[in-house]
Amino acid sequence: MNANRVMFYLTIGFWIAVAGLSWAVPAAAKAEPQVYSLAQSITEALVNNWDLKALDEKRRQAVDTRNQARADLLPRFTTRYSYRRLDRVTTYRSPFDEDDIATNSKENYQWRNSVSQPLFAGFALVGAYRLADLGIDQSEMQVMLSELDLALQVKEAYFNILVMDKTVDVARKEVAFLSSNVDVTRSYFNAGMVPVNDLLKAEMELANARQNLVTARNQAVLARSAFNTLLARPVNAPVDVEDILAYHPEPIVLDEAMALAMEKRPEIRLIDIEIQRSEQQIVLARSAYYPEVSFVYDYIKEGDSPKVSGSPFHDPERWQATVVGTLTFWEWGKTRYAVRQKESAREELVKTRNAVADRVRLDVREALLNLATAAENIPTTEKAVLQGEENLRVNEEGYRAQMNTVTDVLDAQALLTRARVNYFKALYGYNLARARLARAMGTY
Repeated sequence: MNANRVMFYLTIGFWIAVAGLSWAVPAAAKAEPQVYSLAQSITEALVNNWDLKALDEKRRQAVDTRNQARADLLPRFTTRYSYRRLDRVTTYRSPFDEDDIATNSKENYQWRNSVSQPLFAGFALVGAYRLADLGIDQSEMQVMLSELDLALQVKEAYFNILVMDKTVDVARKEVAFLSSNVDVTRSYFNAGMVPVNDLLKAEMELANARQNLVTARNQAVLARSAFNTLLARPVNAPVDVEDILAYHPEPIVLDEAMALAMEKRPEIRLIDIEIQRSEQQIVLARSAYYPEVSFVYDYIKEGDSPKVSGSPFHDPERWQATVVGTLTFWEWGKTRYAVRQKESAREELVKTRNAVADRVRLDVREALLNLATAAENIPTTEKAVLQGEENLRVNEEGYRAQMNTVTDVLDAQALLTRARVNYFKALYGYNLARARLARAMGTY
């Protein structure tokens, strides 16, 4: 009986040890979060982001389209092998011969090798090539535009992690203070110095603060998931970022910022490429006014057997060269209307460019004003934090001296928490305003 009891305890101990190891191994194997700088974050996003990779495929497609257009300018080589069987042999009777004379064979084989070269197509082929070449420039500008947008999104996600971490820190401090306040209030209540309502109010505020801390932690986790998504990392991968949530004023001249934006913004360069493409489309439309001229050279082998080695009715080999000119001289004004349509489309793009340029200048102006506003908010919120800390200290001392109520302390703590959060949001707003100004100027 004692032996059975010993075996029972040994078995229980064994499984407890296994369970302990199963918990200890994952804890030890838990990966350390990778720490990113802002520049590193942007660089990795530009390399790994799936949307950018998809746009890079569009650029490759544009290169292939250009190569197709170039191929249309070069000679084309074709080969053709054919077999034709007739239902009967055609004959005729010669006045000099009593027998019928055959003029063809039932079995006919032909092998034709051709070289064709367009000589002139009313500038259509050259225009198509230039149009396709501009398509590459257009796709590259679209990549640049997406890179600017992605860089801004990475900055937003980066600063969002920082502000969420600061919010967690503020919430944690609030929980610690309110926990201490509950202990003080409970001791006062036990001593009969405060009513039970004060204790209940303190405990309720502590419960609310703990809920706020949980919410803040979840938002910090979500901020990291959004950051990972932009960098094409696993959504739950641990990550931290360097703390650069600070105020570094940089004077920026409006005229210089606008000049840089007009030079760098891909939107301006994209519309310029569109205007050039519209000019090539006008060339393509006008090509219908001109004749098309092409040259074709054929080398032909024929016979009445698959060897195409000749027959009484076929030469074993021959060649021919042909120059063909084609001109469509009347289509009831179709070409003229097509040209007018393309010319109107070009004028539309020119006017659109002016509108885009105005929007770019407005973007820069708005970004600079937002940056100035954000800079002004920082000293105000920073002062509010100092005032909130002093207000809490005074109310806490008054509460200990029973000159103030617990409500005064709780209100002061709530004001301080709000002031701290507003301060970090002001820093976040300033850094975000800088990022958006960079985007407005067409830079990272």
